[in-house]
Amino acid sequence: MWRDMFAVQVPVLEKVLRTILVYATIVLLFRLTGKRGLAQLNTLDFTVLFLLSNVVQNAVIGNDTSFSGGAIGAVTLVATSNALNWLIAHSGRAARVLEGTPTTVIADGRPVMREMRRLALRPEEIAHAVRMQHGDDLADVATGVIEPSGQLMVTLKPAERTATRHDIEDVLDRLTRLETRIAAEHNRAR
Repeated sequence: MWRDMFAVQVPVLEKVLRTILVYATIVLLFRLTGKRGLAQLNTLDFTVLFLLSNVVQNAVIGNDTSFSGGAIGAVTLVATSNALNWLIAHSGRAARVLEGTPTTVIADGRPVMREMRRLALRPEEIAHAVRMQHGDDLADVATGVIEPSGQLMVTLKPAERTATRHDIEDVLDRLTRLETRIAAEHNRAR
């Protein structure tokens, strides 16, 4: 029993290569299918993720059902992921190739339909993201960019932006200077 549980039934190098190949294939598939952040996954996306793990399981483990074989696969997956994350963090070119580049989906308050269709984004998704970032309407947006992570980042038009603490402090400072100047003019007029 113990021997069967720990005896690797597939050569270790084959197990490592299988795992890396499956990992690379899935990364490529997700890279080709577009930018969707985890928070933006819909029911169909979740279904694909759940089934994908089952579909590729045999490709990763082969005929090896041992604990050791599973551990080798798991270590290989985590090591490969960490290596790619390190590479992305240290190489702009690797980041562009593996993660992609930002894509403009809103320009001057109007959706860029070609990009939205390419990324399979519905106008309702974009409108919801705009509201979540304090915009009332698409027309309030100067630019909307889908980041490689799938996150929509909007820049509101200047007239639509809410005041920041700095903006309020700046106005108060101007009012104080104006009061000082009015008081000085009033004293001179006496």
